[in-house]
Amino acid sequence: MLYRFKSRATSDLVMLEASGRRVLEILGKDPAGPGVITAAQLAAAVVALQDAVRADEAERERLAREAQARDEAVPEPAEQVTLRMRTAPFIDMLQHAMNEDVDVVWGV
Repeated sequence: MLYRFKSRATSDLVMLEASGRRVLEILGKDPAGPGVITAAQLAAAVVALQDAVRADEAERERLAREAQARDEAVPEPAEQVTLRMRTAPFIDMLQHAMNEDVDVVWGV
């Protein structure tokens, strides 16, 4: 399954199911059906995603330190697809939609 996010401010953004579901769960939206992030909700959505990215990076750093302490191999950053990478296009879409005061929808 794919998630196709639409906004009058940008072209469509397509995400694979796992990434789209995670983004929607971070935003407190139901990933099961169609939905909307209203223009009034956009700023809070951007902040929520940025907070989730920071938390994800802190957790990755903690796990890397623990692995190093146990003399285990730590994956190279280039080998990992991070939440920051997955959400950057979506955050960009939200910011454009915010600038134009329009909604972002999916599943419609």
